[in-house]
Amino acid sequence: MGEERRRFGTIRKRESGRYQVRYRGLDGLMRSAPETFARKSEAERYLTLIESQMIRGEWIDPDRAKISVTDYAERWIVQRPKLRPRTVALYEWTLRKHITPYIGGIELGRLDTPIVRQWRSDLLADGVSISGAAKAYRLLRAVLMTAVNEDELIRRNPCRIPGADQEKAAERPVLNLAQVFALADAVPARYRALILVTTFGCLRWGEAAALQRQDLDLEVGSVSVRRQLTEVRGAGLAFGPPKSRAGRRRVSLPKSVVSAVRAHLAEFVDDDDEALVFTGDTGKPMWRGNFNNLVSWRDTVAAIGVPGLHFHDLRHTGNTIAAQTGPSTRDLMARMGHDSPQAAMIYQHATAEADRAIADAVQKAIKAEQKKAKKEAERGIVKPAKKGKRKRDETGDPEAA
Repeated sequence: MGEERRRFGTIRKRESGRYQVRYRGLDGLMRSAPETFARKSEAERYLTLIESQMIRGEWIDPDRAKISVTDYAERWIVQRPKLRPRTVALYEWTLRKHITPYIGGIELGRLDTPIVRQWRSDLLADGVSISGAAKAYRLLRAVLMTAVNEDELIRRNPCRIPGADQEKAAERPVLNLAQVFALADAVPARYRALILVTTFGCLRWGEAAALQRQDLDLEVGSVSVRRQLTEVRGAGLAFGPPKSRAGRRRVSLPKSVVSAVRAHLAEFVDDDDEALVFTGDTGKPMWRGNFNNLVSWRDTVAAIGVPGLHFHDLRHTGNTIAAQTGPSTRDLMARMGHDSPQAAMIYQHATAEADRAIADAVQKAIKAEQKKAKKEAERGIVKPAKKGKRKRDETGDPEAA
């Protein structure tokens, strides 16, 4: 069929009856539309759109978007600055497990919202949890956002599915003060201070496991969080920076906890400033799974009346107890080391006096609970755990909070 030349581009009717469009890009090379058109008017509108994009400086070379989703995502992960090893491993696993098998071979330029919607539907149909699908969706959206804003490979992010990035966090138990101390007394003596510091210092597992003697100021009654210990699939344990700038912080401890830490240091920690505060019997850094085995975690938490308690719930408990003392949002967020731009700003302006006030208020609550416990000891009363939703970090991942 003949080719119709126009002021901009050409239109050719194929033997199938559909119309093919070609035009010259800003680099002087000829391009073809990614698909043919059923009507000539549709082909004409396409050429008009391309020409207007070039005039406005908004045209994106479609040839640059011919890289596959997997290839681009792999490059994106490698080139992300300051990603923690555990985060890299998580992204690589998510890409390999939930993205590549479904849409990994599709070119970026051909990826659209219906494809993304079908991909998410397929994940859920294949048994992936809502939480897992949400994590995969957020990763894909972040990758494609870079393709739009930084690399200018595509004009619009196709991840536009309302609610696809949301996951429902299961309600997690919040211990009362009596249960916190019951748990601390139930584990072997070597790990008693770990329970108390993690809870009342609002620390993550990795932050507590990475503490060194030099991070403790027992005269002031504080702990400095400078790094964390992460578990990387296939690589082992690795020390790294906190998960965000706000995570690097100094937290005041109640006096009762400081006394427990003094006893712990005297019995279990070397005098070297760089000695780890919390270790296994061999003095080496602890894996979380090994710790669970060392303290018979499942049986121990069941014995104090909170079956199903996770170690991370201690941080959640500490956050809740601190919040109940009435601090401002600014001071509470700084204490928690919440990782978001807003939390980082809050951390910079939080004062040591306000943080000390939180610890002192918690100490008062501890004393009151201890007095009450003595009176109720003969009656054998154990209060049930409260239920509450676990705090999430700004990425939406509760296990990272």
